[in-house]
Amino acid sequence: MTTSQSAAQGPLLRSEQTPPRMFAPDVRWKIPAPEECRALWDAYDMFDHIREHSEAVAAVAYTIALRGAECGLNVNPDAVLASALLHDIAKTYTILHGGDHAQLGAAWTVRETGNPHIAQGVMHHVWWPWEISLDNHFLPMAIIYADKRVRHENIVSLAERYSDLMDRYGKTERSRQYITLSLEQAADIERVFTARLEIDFNAYSFGSGRLV
Repeated sequence: MTTSQSAAQGPLLRSEQTPPRMFAPDVRWKIPAPEECRALWDAYDMFDHIREHSEAVAAVAYTIALRGAECGLNVNPDAVLASALLHDIAKTYTILHGGDHAQLGAAWTVRETGNPHIAQGVMHHVWWPWEISLDNHFLPMAIIYADKRVRHENIVSLAERYSDLMDRYGKTERSRQYITLSLEQAADIERVFTARLEIDFNAYSFGSGRLV
């Protein structure tokens, strides 16, 4: 199942369980450098178009993380960058063989890096079933939002991204409902980021990896 299909099919439900604790920095958890993440793309035979998508998602997520760090929030930009580069590590495999690319990708990320913090972003980049919180879960919020701002390899608005999803996957009432729920969550995350980071994400370019 692809990311877009996941958004269209769900289930996108809010969990009543206590959200997972934030993974505090631990020196034993190595953060792979960008070139190491790209080497894993080779190891898992990632399709070229997924690499291009991942680069764009990483540009958005890293920009957000740098701004979060500037604002004093508890975020490691390098961890966000690694998580963004690896968020679709299992996408090629699941396109060819089926399965949940977020769950499988998170398992592969833990196996390859030993870092559950960056794997959390991979695991939850399609949907976050708990309360939105930048203080406790900045990294997965950044990955979810960045992924929803990239259509294929192009950085677009949420409206453009979800219009494309609706056109391609909104074939049933159920799929349209899930796409709408996903859009609402992405918009909620955008509002929280805008308020806490004091920027308008639709007025900035992410292409350089920083707000300009």
